[in-house]
Amino acid sequence: MNLNVEDQMLYRVGNENLVRVTPNAARKIDELQQRENQGNFLRIRITGGGCNGLSYKMKFVEDGKEGDILVSSAGVQVLVDSKTTLYLRGTTLDYSDKLVAGGFKFSNPNA
Repeated sequence: MNLNVEDQMLYRVGNENLVRVTPNAARKIDELQQRENQGNFLRIRITGGGCNGLSYKMKFVEDGKEGDILVSSAGVQVLVDSKTTLYLRGTTLDYSDKLVAGGFKFSNPNA
């Protein structure tokens, strides 16, 4: 993805040290993105709470917000807000289509 001048001013560019998307997750994200046709970017947020202390939120968005960090991983354009970066660094997003314990999985060394 080539960023235009306006996007370059809006986003900071990050790398896979922040979040890495596996090929399995990228395929599923692409499938969902095409089916839902809701946005060009995948926003990942972490909020406090839940039994494990961190709760992950993902949604497709058309644009980011000023100060967002844009990471391109396995062809997926991921947007992360600055607060989430504190907890997300080094995380891998994977996907399994197994019937039991399948779905998206976050492996976070900070959790």
